[in-house]
Amino acid sequence: MFTLKKSLSYAFGAGLLVATAVASTSAMADTLNGAGGTAIYPVLSDWAVAYQKISGTSVNYQAIGSGGGIKQIESKTVPFANSDKPLTPDTLAQQGLVQFPGVIIGITPVVNLPHIKAGELVLDGKTLADIYLGKVTEWDSREIKALNPHVRLPHMKITTVHRADGSGTTFNFTNYLAKVSPEWKNEVGSDTAVSWPGNGVGGKGNAGVANYVQRIRGSIGYVEYAYVMQNHMAYTRMKNMDGRVVRPELSSFQAAAAHADFTKTKDFYLILTNQPGARTWPITAATYMLMRRDTPKGDNERVLKFCGWFLDHGQRYAEKLDYVPLPKNTVAQIKHYWKTELGI
Repeated sequence: MFTLKKSLSYAFGAGLLVATAVASTSAMADTLNGAGGTAIYPVLSDWAVAYQKISGTSVNYQAIGSGGGIKQIESKTVPFANSDKPLTPDTLAQQGLVQFPGVIIGITPVVNLPHIKAGELVLDGKTLADIYLGKVTEWDSREIKALNPHVRLPHMKITTVHRADGSGTTFNFTNYLAKVSPEWKNEVGSDTAVSWPGNGVGGKGNAGVANYVQRIRGSIGYVEYAYVMQNHMAYTRMKNMDGRVVRPELSSFQAAAAHADFTKTKDFYLILTNQPGARTWPITAATYMLMRRDTPKGDNERVLKFCGWFLDHGQRYAEKLDYVPLPKNTVAQIKHYWKTELGI
């Protein structure tokens, strides 16, 4: 039985991304169990459906957030996890883990404003940070007007929406804000969970944030781009590091991914927010697969068979949802890493 929901309308519309675990890998040979970030769920769902058809192996994935996935792989509950926050080499060594990227994602501010269409509103990093700091509280404030002189902005209170669970999407979003706002860096910082300023609303998973933004007029949130497209949400354009206004799309994510030189990193540890380049989307990230060194080799081989399949054959599913597939040289580097670190 295939237990990972294929229907994205179910995942997004209902706001439920958790597929119930039915058995451990040791108890059911034709099922792989995993847990972690919600940003990868849309493409992982498609990968899992296709992989089950060609291999007979179903992938049962609990989309509970990166923080939850990290906890589950550390506690040996699942043979693989996913996190949009890369773990440092020291943390990996302490926990007996390995990590490698699976795909590149784009994180996108979304709004619910009358008369404002997708891509009509422009924000920059400092203004976005000031909104979440509670310093910019109205949509027709002078800071937002300066960026949008020809947009009819409503006189409306801003309601911020953030993740309520441990989230790699939050890690990358707050990492970006910390890079563009010294005040954010000093007062809030960056992690999978932070102490959010003000009286914002917290949603569980990317789907929860999307759901709240769709329900609350005057709200702003941040979600992985596939959720924007699936829910037909009004995204903002962003002014990037080079001062150019860009929209979230495959080409701007690819421009940021061009800076992902994993050959110069240990354990693929790399953060891609606020990269230079005229076409670069500023809130771009790699999402990572996590595995344990002490998992029985046979179980790790089954996980890597699935990972090898989606790295080699899953690109069309990723591009269809505006994820950026990894280049062939990075895939070769990942497979070499499997041999040296896991002996597979």
